[in-house]
Amino acid sequence: MLTSLSTELSTAALSAASQVPADTVVYGPWHGAFSPWFLLFPLFWIVLIGLFIFVARRTWRRDQHWAAGQGAEGVLRERYARGEVDETEYRQRLEVLRSGDRRQK
Repeated sequence: MLTSLSTELSTAALSAASQVPADTVVYGPWHGAFSPWFLLFPLFWIVLIGLFIFVARRTWRRDQHWAAGQGAEGVLRERYARGEVDETEYRQRLEVLRSGDRRQK
């Protein structure tokens, strides 16, 4: 009983496979017609490269903005840390630097 069932199934599968055209089996259903799948791979790389450029530019801009704002204050902090400027002079110069930032904005 089991062997006859498996024989019937294999016969049915073979007859169904023989009815499919040979070029469909070899080349797939899109052979000779437009396939939208070839657009997927270049689109993936374009999006990936665009995302990388977006993140890199955003990070660079943030770093440049931070460095521009911290430049003079950073030099003043270093001079105070080395002892070239005492605390009173440090606070006075820091106040002048920060008040100059308000005028520019």
